[in-house]
Amino acid sequence: MALLAAAAVAEGYLQVSRSSDRAGGRVVYSERTEPRTLNPLLASDSISRDIIHQLTADLVHINRATLRTEPSLAEGWTISPDGLRYIVNLRRGICFSDGRPFDADDVTFTFQVYLDERIGSPQRNLWILDGKPVEVRKLDAYRVEFDLPRVDAVGERIFDSVPILPRHLLEGPYRRGKLLEQWGLHTPPGEIAGLGPFRFKQYVPGQRVVLERNPYYWKRDEAGNRLPYLAELDFSLDGNEDMQVLRFEAGESDLISRISARNYPALETQAPRRGYVLQDAGPGFEWSFLCFNLARPGVWQRAAFRRAVSAAVDRDAIVHLIYHGYASPLGAPVAAGNLPWLDRKLSPPPRSLDRARELLAQDGFRWNGAGELRDPDGKDVNFSIIASSTYPERTQMATLIQADLKPLGIRVEVVPLESRSLLDRLTRTRDFEACLAAISSADADPTADLNVWLSSGVTHLWNPSQKAPGTPWEAEINRLMRQQMVTRDYGARKRLFDRVQEIAIENMPVIPLATPHLLMGAKAGLANVRPVSLDPYAIWNVEEIYWQKRAGLPPGQAQ
Repeated sequence: MALLAAAAVAEGYLQVSRSSDRAGGRVVYSERTEPRTLNPLLASDSISRDIIHQLTADLVHINRATLRTEPSLAEGWTISPDGLRYIVNLRRGICFSDGRPFDADDVTFTFQVYLDERIGSPQRNLWILDGKPVEVRKLDAYRVEFDLPRVDAVGERIFDSVPILPRHLLEGPYRRGKLLEQWGLHTPPGEIAGLGPFRFKQYVPGQRVVLERNPYYWKRDEAGNRLPYLAELDFSLDGNEDMQVLRFEAGESDLISRISARNYPALETQAPRRGYVLQDAGPGFEWSFLCFNLARPGVWQRAAFRRAVSAAVDRDAIVHLIYHGYASPLGAPVAAGNLPWLDRKLSPPPRSLDRARELLAQDGFRWNGAGELRDPDGKDVNFSIIASSTYPERTQMATLIQADLKPLGIRVEVVPLESRSLLDRLTRTRDFEACLAAISSADADPTADLNVWLSSGVTHLWNPSQKAPGTPWEAEINRLMRQQMVTRDYGARKRLFDRVQEIAIENMPVIPLATPHLLMGAKAGLANVRPVSLDPYAIWNVEEIYWQKRAGLPPGQAQ
């Protein structure tokens, strides 16, 4: 077996390359919405994932800056020559945030849970290969074997973002069928434990989630100081971006990411006086789109209609009017920041009402004397778009699309919804006709979005969780996605995924719109803040962030 990775470790600790002797203090990180859960098995919203990311750790981690894998709870691993067997060597002598030891039993329990169909974890699809689950077996207290039913082209990246769960706390609830009821926001802190840099301290509804330093964290800096440097990480629940910006300007929060383009110029003018630093990190891994509900009868069932809507949408107007130039228009259903996998042949189409009318006429649509569009059955054409009121740019995009389609005689109603209500309609009740939404990929590799592309995926938003593909083109996407997953050559995989993107554009279940740039801000004096294009953006390396001056420290705490 070939040795693929290893880390120089002493007593189970992982050493990082940066160091500081300025420990202590807290950072207030601004969020827009409240989290829904602290349970990794249920988290589907970004704020819940942001918090869970700080409470937990995975076996092998994708470095968000380099996009390469690196050891995490696994100090090393080997892969058999046929690519079907992984043996993972765990760090010894490290503990969960409640002081209980971590070992192979926690790993095997975790994967038993994630593979359990009754649990319904979003990660499960990544561990079911050709309809068969990956087999997980404990070899000894610090070695675990993973046997794959077939080759997985992503290699060790498959282990990223699978938080390891504490068996000693969750095995009992799992056996009783109560696991999904655990780790709600009102759970006592002593009943939650993880292997991340922080542990849960307090939840104040509508105000904040407070995390405190994990005293058992397993990373040290070059000088031997145990990380994280910060004593506390507070997630400020500010309700909407306008309140986020006001609090950041006033110095009540220290870090803010995903600033909208409408607020960014005003913040720039205030930066020198207010004492903060702003940065445009370029296009990220988020992409917005208009999604039709193909499980619901309506005119949107017709591919020609969807293509006509796409032709009528003015993407340049979205970039300039909504994002003030801090965005990239899209012609493919992949984020503009994902350069290794974006199909360059799918350039953003210019707006063309003539092309839209041509597509509609060819499919049997007609206009009455008042210019109102009628479908082939003579019915008037209208639909509603739900959009998040929490992210104003999404309701603004929906409003622009409403205006774009008016010259075609299509009536569109825009329905703003709070994010949790929108997510509920989108993934549970399926009570919508069209939705203006966005996806933020967790990795550059297309397999990270497997749940989006496979017809059985829970985030295959136009018609999720299908027992069998509802259309021939969805079946073809399934086939191509599965084929790229077993193809080791990047060029061959790229051609397969390019074809997936092309099929999606030919059938247009989602209409790609734009990728916003990552715009963020940090209070002056906060060191090691290095924003990246992948979630969680500004706090991906929060264990290394520290204050350079005493202003960041709470009263009475020495540096």
